[in-house]
Amino acid sequence: MEACCRESPNVTLAVIQMASQADILANLANARRLLERAAEAGAQLAVLPENFAAMGRTDLPAVGRAEAEGIGPILPWLKRTAIDLRLWIVAGTLPLPADRQPQSKVRACSLLVDDQGQRVARYDKLHLFDAQVSDARGRYQESNDYAAGDRLVVVDTPVGRLGMSVCYDLRFAELYTALRLAGAELISVPSAFTEVTGQAHWEMLLRARAIETQCYMLAAAQGGEHPGGRLTHGHSSIVDYWGRVMREQTTGEAALVVERDTAGQAETRQRMPVLDHRRFTAPRIVSGTLE
Repeated sequence: MEACCRESPNVTLAVIQMASQADILANLANARRLLERAAEAGAQLAVLPENFAAMGRTDLPAVGRAEAEGIGPILPWLKRTAIDLRLWIVAGTLPLPADRQPQSKVRACSLLVDDQGQRVARYDKLHLFDAQVSDARGRYQESNDYAAGDRLVVVDTPVGRLGMSVCYDLRFAELYTALRLAGAELISVPSAFTEVTGQAHWEMLLRARAIETQCYMLAAAQGGEHPGGRLTHGHSSIVDYWGRVMREQTTGEAALVVERDTAGQAETRQRMPVLDHRRFTAPRIVSGTLE
């Protein structure tokens, strides 16, 4: 690991909760204010929620093309904010076409930028939320707006090795196991869970993924009402490697900050080496039985 990415003994993590609307500039102003709060509390890395810059818009392809062409407001804002606050930022998600394919369908893209405003990593949401939910909206069809990603992302940061995920990914345990196998110590989970599905499953999924991987879960959520009557669950959380909820915010805006216990995490992994105990990996099915 290069010198710029070595961990200090004490590192501080933050997640941001918002109730984003369709107005991009207003959302960016709100995000800046909350990131300032996190930086003032000592955070070195902060995670913004899914769709932090816009919720409920019908022009996602146009928003994404403008950003890719360098004429949108979101990417310049992200760079400036990271530099001003000397903060590593996981930029929730924003619509962006695939790299070097400006005319392709946009993806739900989570960017990691460093404290110099440089892009360090990009993760495109693998699992798209095409589902029926018993709420006022009824049906969600993310594949109408987005193309799915096609790769895992784990990257070194000053606060630890970070695996990246987004919202609906949380239901797919094999993704998180793969991130742990790739060395993840922290996993970002920018989200916009519906109120119905969040009330049923959000906390138990977060805690399960934390316990399975022995990683910190940095779950930055949308929490409130959005255009079209959409309600999101909120309950942004930081869950530690033992499945303990260290910080949580039910609804409304928040900047949640904790210090990572690197020694405790390392000791837990040593005392309970679950990766070494794995036996069930990619079985073949032969004549109706597992082989």
